[in-house]
Amino acid sequence: MKYVLLAAVLALAPVFANAAGPVEGAADMVAHRAAYRLTLDRSRDTAGIQRAEGAMLFEVQDACEAWATRQRFTLVVTDRDGNTVETSSDYSTLESKDGQTLRFSLTQVTEGAVTSRVAGEATQTEAGGRVVFTDPVPNEMRLAPGTLFPMIHTIRALAAARAGQRLLLAPLLDGTTADGPQDTTTVITGGWQAPAENSRFPALAPFGHARMRIAFFEPGQQGGASTPGYEVSLRYWANGVADEMKMDFGEFIVNGQMLELALAPSGGC
Repeated sequence: MKYVLLAAVLALAPVFANAAGPVEGAADMVAHRAAYRLTLDRSRDTAGIQRAEGAMLFEVQDACEAWATRQRFTLVVTDRDGNTVETSSDYSTLESKDGQTLRFSLTQVTEGAVTSRVAGEATQTEAGGRVVFTDPVPNEMRLAPGTLFPMIHTIRALAAARAGQRLLLAPLLDGTTADGPQDTTTVITGGWQAPAENSRFPALAPFGHARMRIAFFEPGQQGGASTPGYEVSLRYWANGVADEMKMDFGEFIVNGQMLELALAPSGGC
C-alpha cells in the first residue's frame, strides 16, 4: 500500500551542476511548510475499514539550484472488528531545477517495524537516463526519454492547466518504489481558476489554481480498462501548494485537508 504522496529534506543540499538552467515554471514554485489532517473519506464494501485518521507534514526548501522536499506521514487504520494498524513514512527528495537529477529516500514503518526502505539517485537527459538504487538492494535501470521527476511533473501539470489542456501523460520516477518509474495519467478538471479572495489562507489569494487527478500505473498497464495502483486528487495552486487532496489506496480513500501553511521568504541564493 503506497502510504506516501508524490512529493518529496535533505537539510544539507549539495550543489548540482546545472548548466541547462531551471526549467520554465521553476521560479513559480514556492518554498513552504504545510500541515494536513487526514481522515477517512470512504471505504470499499469488501475492505472492512471503519476509520482512518492521521497527519502529514510536507516541506519544500529552495536549495538554490535544487528543490529539497520532505514528507512525513502517519495513518492509523481501524477495521470493523476494532483492530488498528499504524503506518508511518518519511520520504525526502533533492531534485535539481533543470529536471535532470534526483536523489530520494523513503523509510516506511508499520506497527513499529520497518517494512520498506528505498533510496538512490537518478539522472535524466533528453536521450534518456538511469536510476541507481542503493536500497533495498543495489540495482540499476535505464530511464526512458521523457521520464519526469516529482517537482518537474508538478510544474508541467500546472503549465498544462494554465494552457487549457485536459490531459498530461508521462512516466514518473518519484523514488517511492524500487520498481522504478510508473506511468501516470493526469486529468485536469474544471479548467484554470483565476485568483480570488481566500479567507483561510490569504497568502494563496494572489494565485490561480486548478484541480487535477493523477493516476499511477505499472509500466505498460496504462489505458483501456486498467485500474491504477494508486490515485491522488489535488487542488494545486500556481505556486505549487496543494491545500486539498484525496488519496485513493484501493481499499479506501483518505481526505487530506491543509490546516497550516507557512511560506518561506524568497531569495538568499
